[in-house]
Amino acid sequence: MTGTSIDMREFRSTMGLFATGVTVVTTLVGQQRRGMTANAFTSLSLHPPLVLVCVDHSASMQPMLEMAEAFAVNILAADQRAVSEVFARSGQHEAVMNGVPFRDGPLGSPIIDGVLAWAECRVEQHLAGGDHTIVVGRVESLAIERPGGDPLLYFAGGYRGLGGAIQP
Repeated sequence: MTGTSIDMREFRSTMGLFATGVTVVTTLVGQQRRGMTANAFTSLSLHPPLVLVCVDHSASMQPMLEMAEAFAVNILAADQRAVSEVFARSGQHEAVMNGVPFRDGPLGSPIIDGVLAWAECRVEQHLAGGDHTIVVGRVESLAIERPGGDPLLYFAGGYRGLGGAIQP
């Protein structure tokens, strides 16, 4: 392994060329409900059903996820860009869940209205990952809310939608 230095701006631009879906990760700690936009999310295992989300150490929600027993991943639909933008803003907001309509999942995590799908997870572990914490969760409940809906995507620093199926 070499000691090559990587330019952080070039690293970010290069990694930004990997298109991702957009989610809002939500949790309930005590009586406080919070959420944050996240695209560093993936399924991890089928047996047991595990997912992971990566949270920047400087994120305002990071301390809550350290204390949380559960969290939900809300997979946003193409028409939910405004929801993503609301939860992408740092800091705490006065309105519960920034005024975005929701209901509580079985474990208490907020499930945002109108999402494509959601999964509520019990926290399994926290792992170190550079300037991020990797939160692994065991899926306890999930639902597809809008079958056939289009996802909200993020690519090259901007929101995108599907361009249609690619023909073989």
